[in-house]
Amino acid sequence: MASGAIRDFLGGLRPGGIVTGAVESIHTFGVFVRIDGEPDGRCTGFIRIPELAWTRYEHPSDIVRVGERLSLEVLHADLDRGQASLSLRALREDPLVAFADTVGQVVTGLVTKLVPFGVFVRVADGIEGLVPLPESRQVAGEGDELTVKIVEVDLERRRVLLSAVSAG
Repeated sequence: MASGAIRDFLGGLRPGGIVTGAVESIHTFGVFVRIDGEPDGRCTGFIRIPELAWTRYEHPSDIVRVGERLSLEVLHADLDRGQASLSLRALREDPLVAFADTVGQVVTGLVTKLVPFGVFVRVADGIEGLVPLPESRQVAGEGDELTVKIVEVDLERRRVLLSAVSAG
């Protein structure tokens, strides 16, 4: 149960509000943040993995560093647990929104992953799309370049569908 001072502090936070703070610790499950103005200097902010960035990454330390100061959006304040859920990505532009305008274009990208149902191709910085089977059978492996047509950008499901373009 959170102390009265922490409960009062968190009670003043509103979803959608902006707070600043410093990264206190980084873990595989998320990032703890010391929000400016916290009573007792306790660490009460937490950023879950999906709320760190719009793009894929291996570890949260690829996105933030201990001691780094951040501006964050408040998602939820849990008075019982004494912790605020925060988002870094909410304050950054979603690269997929601008990319949606590229539907129909033909681009060359790098194969990043082979999966049983197709291949993923990096078609822009931080954006990968799927070329489904059987079109992806021509790919030898990760690191291959592949010319693809951008067929669909599904913003709701955050998916990019590609079609392989044959050479010639």
